[in-house]
Amino acid sequence: MELLNSDKKNNVLQSMMNIIDAKRKDIIAENKKDLEAFKRDDQALYDRLVVNEAKVDGMIQAIKEVKDQEDPVGQTISNRTLDSGLNIVNKTAPFGTIMIIYESRPDVTIEAAVLAFKANNKILLKGGKEAYHSNVILEKCWHEALAENDLEKSWIRLMHINREETQEFLRNPSEQLDLIVPRGGERLIGFVKEHAKCAVLISGRGNNFLYVSKNADWEKTIKVIVNAKTDKISGCNALDKVLIDKNISNYESKVKELASVLEDKNVEIIVDNGIKSILSNKEEISGKDVWHEEFLALKILIAEVDGLDQVIEMINDYSGGHSASIMTTDNAEAEKFMQQVDSAAVYHNASTRFTDGGQMGVGAELAISTDKLHHRGPLGLKQLVTNKYYVFGDGHVRV
Repeated sequence: MELLNSDKKNNVLQSMMNIIDAKRKDIIAENKKDLEAFKRDDQALYDRLVVNEAKVDGMIQAIKEVKDQEDPVGQTISNRTLDSGLNIVNKTAPFGTIMIIYESRPDVTIEAAVLAFKANNKILLKGGKEAYHSNVILEKCWHEALAENDLEKSWIRLMHINREETQEFLRNPSEQLDLIVPRGGERLIGFVKEHAKCAVLISGRGNNFLYVSKNADWEKTIKVIVNAKTDKISGCNALDKVLIDKNISNYESKVKELASVLEDKNVEIIVDNGIKSILSNKEEISGKDVWHEEFLALKILIAEVDGLDQVIEMINDYSGGHSASIMTTDNAEAEKFMQQVDSAAVYHNASTRFTDGGQMGVGAELAISTDKLHHRGPLGLKQLVTNKYYVFGDGHVRV
């Protein structure tokens, strides 16, 4: 694959920013076709589908942030000269061709492509049919930006294939594929893992937990829970489960206060057996399946727990490995929680909504990885490269 210099890549990104800005009305008009065709039976998916003036501004800003970042390719990781005189240099290098499969969000067509391209990768974009018109016009914008800078369309391509054709492509790709990133629900991820023949980096489900310790600052706790649950219900970093330590002072009154605050925000509350004795009018969960569920809705499960060890075990059993938070004034307790909870991001006295590339200082993100290889958490520009060894000798042979 050709290695493009930084100026060339940045020129393409500047062209793309100009083109999107000039065509924003056309982009919004095409998105409207998708919105009109969408059956609003899934509010979270609908919210992700919307492109308005603010979303277009966000696309432009995402491109600018990546453009302004240092080129991640060709950076020296290590440089060692052995006693033999052999010089071994380890540098960052592009993956090659990345495929991302995603549902709904047209802004992924921007964010995924800008990150892959700046890291000198080609990218194949497989968006959902619900965003067809939005994705097609954004692909045309990318191709115009590439053409303005004398580059082929093959750097950034939207895959115009259906589910069955996608399945066959994963089984028998017609071109080199080096990495696949499925970004969506468990069905999509399972589909890709079943059929893909190359490396798959999982952007897993949310199903995020927050533990209210007996040592929690209650005023801060209410504020954090409301933000984590209601700020953006379609986000994979939204809160799903609240575990309240039954040993907290004024336990029953605090549970009732939390329920009242959430009800005022139109949040549906379901409870376990322990909380049912306090919130008798709430639906009690009937089985374990709900513990694994990512709600993506104004819905929350409140449950009773007895101490930190039980909490750690529950979160590691049921969560998606995405984000988990503890509310406590006890730093030692927080440290144990953060060390032993097996999630990509762990929080002390903060909302899970910060698990985001922009919020964490990474910039635009391809996805939030819940894998442990090769990276965990927001996949930003620096995470879309692999490494390569350059070995320099002078007739060296191994003996």
